[in-house]
Amino acid sequence: MNSQSIAPVDVAVLDDDRDFCNYIEDVLKSEGQYTVRTFTHPDDLFEACEQRLPEIVLLDMKMGPSHGDTILEQLLHRWPKLCVIILTGYPSLEDMRATFKRKAFDYVTKPFSLSQLRQTLENAIEVFGLGRNAPERLRYSLGHRIRMLRVERAWSLKDLADATSLSVSQMSSIERGAHLPSMESLLAIAHAFDLRPSQLLSSIDF
Repeated sequence: MNSQSIAPVDVAVLDDDRDFCNYIEDVLKSEGQYTVRTFTHPDDLFEACEQRLPEIVLLDMKMGPSHGDTILEQLLHRWPKLCVIILTGYPSLEDMRATFKRKAFDYVTKPFSLSQLRQTLENAIEVFGLGRNAPERLRYSLGHRIRMLRVERAWSLKDLADATSLSVSQMSSIERGAHLPSMESLLAIAHAFDLRPSQLLSSIDF
């Protein structure tokens, strides 16, 4: 975790497996960068969100009678800017694309390593600008949006690079939020997705 984060990140976990919740809580608290609240029933999560909205929600997609996709839609309907990370078992490409279309931030496949979870959380912190200034938030938000558009089309990074006449390293740098695209690059990226630049920019959470 970047030591420049200005405050612990408030994470809520919804999973009907109490042992798993306890495990995630112990792991994240040991990182020293998170406060953690765990829930095994959606109603409890919604009530907690009403009282204090978390910054990140880790949402299990399979919880007995509760359907994760329905809970995701309800969360983002009530709190459109909430960062939700899906926990799921072995998703297909179609599942992954559907996850992004519902505007979840990302997904982590069970069973996952701690390094995978840590990296996904750090990516979320970067994209949502926790502890970052405005230019940094813009870079990461735009990069993430471009990545989502690419995944929705099942394109590889090379496919997008070819469609924009940019190098793979340039596209990777833009998607990671390391650099903002130039005006010419932004035009090429928007054109590749059949969008106007204004549409691409207005679609990011910034």
